[in-house]
Amino acid sequence: MSRNDSAKYAFFYVLSLVALVFMSVSVGIIFFQLINKVIIDLINDYSSSYNDGSMKFAISAIIISAPIYFFTSKQIYQSLRKGHLDEEAGVRKWLTYLIILVAIIVMIVWLIITISGFLNGELTTRSILKAIVALLISGITFSFYLYDIKREHIKDKKDKVIQIYFYGALIIVIAAFITAIFTADSPTETRNKKLDDRIINSYYQIDSALNSYYTENDKLPETLDELKDDSRYFIEEGLINPITNEPYEYKVLGDDKYELCTTFSSSNRDNIRYEYGPSMDTMWVHDSGYQCLSQKVMAIDNMEKPVMIR
Repeated sequence: MSRNDSAKYAFFYVLSLVALVFMSVSVGIIFFQLINKVIIDLINDYSSSYNDGSMKFAISAIIISAPIYFFTSKQIYQSLRKGHLDEEAGVRKWLTYLIILVAIIVMIVWLIITISGFLNGELTTRSILKAIVALLISGITFSFYLYDIKREHIKDKKDKVIQIYFYGALIIVIAAFITAIFTADSPTETRNKKLDDRIINSYYQIDSALNSYYTENDKLPETLDELKDDSRYFIEEGLINPITNEPYEYKVLGDDKYELCTTFSSSNRDNIRYEYGPSMDTMWVHDSGYQCLSQKVMAIDNMEKPVMIR
């Protein structure tokens, strides 16, 4: 192998290593998030609950990294079979062992994270499933490259074991990718939820302003215009739906009870269950479409500070 060839195959090996890391970690993220979504943990926190953003990162990473990995790997193994790359070449041995080392490090990190979650009270079933996923992905990578580096007489031979690993990995990646596509929210759904979150944030600010007003006046205002008249309470922009550009409808239902009505683009019921967990604040649970949500006010001295969504 010439010096130029050595540089070329070093490039292929390093590029395949980088793509492999992104691809394998992304597959792991997809399976971890599926476990989080299917098995709800009553004591989970944000880091151990389903996260649609993590799922979309994994989808994006697979779209970019998977074609690069399978292309570079194909170039490497075709070159080995045709004799363009010597099986005893230093670049092959050094970089293959580097890939094996990275696979071991990734496995160790995943297992540490999984065990840490278990020790912090995560459900045993979830911890076991995540440990199995981490071991399978890292084990497949480790065993493949260990087998590859120990092969002899590679030239002019099609290795069935290599082909099984290659196409098996391709099937796993495609299956994970398709599963993630059907699990994650579409871009339109994501945009709608973010717009609805702006409404919810405004609702929290309105609720805080109403509680302040109630504390000072021992009654609720007749209209929200009374809040914007005093800059201590609110600003006018916070009283308008950012989607419809219509003002929020406000109704007094009693001495200490009120109702806010507007149109939502989506429902947040699944968000609260999957993304935040059952312990998350459920003050403003809503469905899609026109919704009226009622709340009670309390004097600020006697109430807890509201928890903001996102």
